[in-house]
Amino acid sequence: MSAQAPDTANPTLDEVLQLPAEQAFAEQLHALAESDKDPRPSNWRLSPASVIRYVLGSEPVTLEQGKRQRTVEISRKFFGDRTLVERAIVTLASERALLLVGEPGTGKSWLSEHLAAAISGCSTLTIQGTAGTTEDQIKYAWNIARVIAEGPRPDNLIPSPTMSAMQQGALLRFEEITRCVPDVQDALVSILSDKRIAIPELPGDQGVAARPGFNVMATANSRDQGVNQLSAALKRRFNYIHIPLVADKQTEMAIVRERSAQLIARYCVPTPIEEPILDLLTTVFREIRGGRSEQGVSLKSPTTTLSTAEAIGVALDAALHARFFGNGQVSAASIARNLVGSVVKEDLADQAVLREYLTLVAKKRAAEQAHWRDFVDAAEASF
Repeated sequence: MSAQAPDTANPTLDEVLQLPAEQAFAEQLHALAESDKDPRPSNWRLSPASVIRYVLGSEPVTLEQGKRQRTVEISRKFFGDRTLVERAIVTLASERALLLVGEPGTGKSWLSEHLAAAISGCSTLTIQGTAGTTEDQIKYAWNIARVIAEGPRPDNLIPSPTMSAMQQGALLRFEEITRCVPDVQDALVSILSDKRIAIPELPGDQGVAARPGFNVMATANSRDQGVNQLSAALKRRFNYIHIPLVADKQTEMAIVRERSAQLIARYCVPTPIEEPILDLLTTVFREIRGGRSEQGVSLKSPTTTLSTAEAIGVALDAALHARFFGNGQVSAASIARNLVGSVVKEDLADQAVLREYLTLVAKKRAAEQAHWRDFVDAAEASF
């Protein structure tokens, strides 16, 4: 008997590696929409109050289904400051575009995806900024073969994600905008000002005008600032919000715990990461990143950014290593073996950073705690 073909319109995690936020959290979005009594901006799926409940988590929502009640948990997606998220939502409801700026791995793209899912019900209208991004990718392109045969006609036009977002009254996500060259960036100036894309190839055509609800939400790494700075005209059309590194250890532990648990479940790893191992992982990352131990010992910092996202990646790699090559239990040794690749990347001199940390900080803890001793032994064996 042949295997059943996958439902490409509604895929599951068994069929794709990662679902868009609006599909992965569809139940939560539906529950919030059903219970939403607050006013919504035009073409928004949720009110601003419900958007922030979705992003930051809230009390469960109870839905009436005939004579039965169903309770839906609203999980926390972003662990940043509430005021920061409120400012982002207010900006997206206004005429100005939003630019999320921060260190790599601070959750800018994660936040923008969930804001787009909650507001527009679609997070996939996205442009990935690179040095090779062209103006056509921002505005529109043509089916060249059909243009040669038939001339420029509306049917021969290939809309960009920007044009699709304008036609739908949805949010456009523009990732890594500062990686685009200035001439390409400036294609957004008229779009943000006039809320319209002109199509001069079509005689008498008035172009495509944006429906209410359209806006642009861009991200930029602070380490890329200066690569391709936004022009003054473009800066004026964006409201900047800086996403900081996670402020405290408990919040960072909560992020690593929740996201690694989600990823571990996706890969069917049977055993979760125990709290002492999570504590060790986040402690190592915070101390090396900050250049100081909890006891006040000064440390060298690596050239790479040891973000919370990197810590989540190490946790997942350690869990997979334990599943395939160990006893299924994530140990401090598994963390150490996979952490070396996060600290030492393009610059081999960063090995000295990790060696110094092991000598000045980790070995002292290893004298009293077995899991720190396992960490040190495995880290030293990895060099």
